[in-house]
Amino acid sequence: MSITTEATDVIQLEFADHDLLPALLGDHDRNLARLEQKLQVSLSCFGNKVTIEGDADAATKAQSALTSLYRRLEGDRDAGKKLKALDIGTVDAAVKWAQSEDGVANGSSGFNDRSAFVPTWKRAIQPRSPNQHRYIQALSQDELVLGLGPAGTGKTYLAVAMAVSMLMERKVERLILSRPAVEAGERLGFLPGDMKDKVDPYLRPLYDALYDMMPGEQVERRLAAGEIEVAPLAFMRGRTLANSYIILDEAQNTTPTQMKMFLTRLGENSKMAITGDPSQIDLPFGAKSGLVDAMGVLGRISGVSVVEFSARDVVRHPLVTKIVNAYNDRESARLDDGAKD
Repeated sequence: MSITTEATDVIQLEFADHDLLPALLGDHDRNLARLEQKLQVSLSCFGNKVTIEGDADAATKAQSALTSLYRRLEGDRDAGKKLKALDIGTVDAAVKWAQSEDGVANGSSGFNDRSAFVPTWKRAIQPRSPNQHRYIQALSQDELVLGLGPAGTGKTYLAVAMAVSMLMERKVERLILSRPAVEAGERLGFLPGDMKDKVDPYLRPLYDALYDMMPGEQVERRLAAGEIEVAPLAFMRGRTLANSYIILDEAQNTTPTQMKMFLTRLGENSKMAITGDPSQIDLPFGAKSGLVDAMGVLGRISGVSVVEFSARDVVRHPLVTKIVNAYNDRESARLDDGAKD
């Protein structure tokens, strides 16, 4: 691939391998259209050349994103994978990398770091932002990881992916996935069904992630055998969890006492991931969040990593990023008004 810069706002890329172009461009050049939409540039393709026009900074980011996507396809081909058109999510991820400080500094090389791909039974899970890349590295290296940030940043999904991968590779014997059922409170007894029926709605997101990474019959078999356990936080008391990957989701809704109880369940040859959003605490007014408390206590301990996500890491619908930013802006305005008073 060669690059020719004709002016500060015009960049021309030439791709050597014609066989990769259909997958790079997408049906009816939809991937180029997506890059135009995300980066406010103009892209045109003639033969094996793509011309980028626009603001100098935006054009450079479009160049970085296209280069990263092309290298992704080269890596897939070299790995013997069947080539198919890149999906919009992958294109958006390349843009996030190009827009990040990491992408500017290293040419978005982390976007194609295959050591950060997490293999599962169904597919390899790949980081879609620099923070996700750092998070996966922490999950693989450290015994306790706190993933903090807004909805849609992949903090729980990636933790489940790492847990499934370690179970698949027999590095652990069990997966323990837990959530506090704060919303139910004392009303659990008024819900129909047995205890499992009462708490399952609060644990559904964890089941969804499992089924996305494992065949359904295998999930059911391992649940029945006890190799995978999805349970409310209250069921963790008094246990020592060895040879396990343990995840606590929605940890902002724990109390400091519950958090301490959960943390001390960690047994030999086990890893633990704790995820939550400190801005969405559902505890009674005035109650302190165990997650917020733990952030101050655990950050000084060796072997513990804290990875904080922001709205820039949201990988759901683009509107979710705007929603998160709108709420953050309102909260910042309230704090500013409070400071003036």
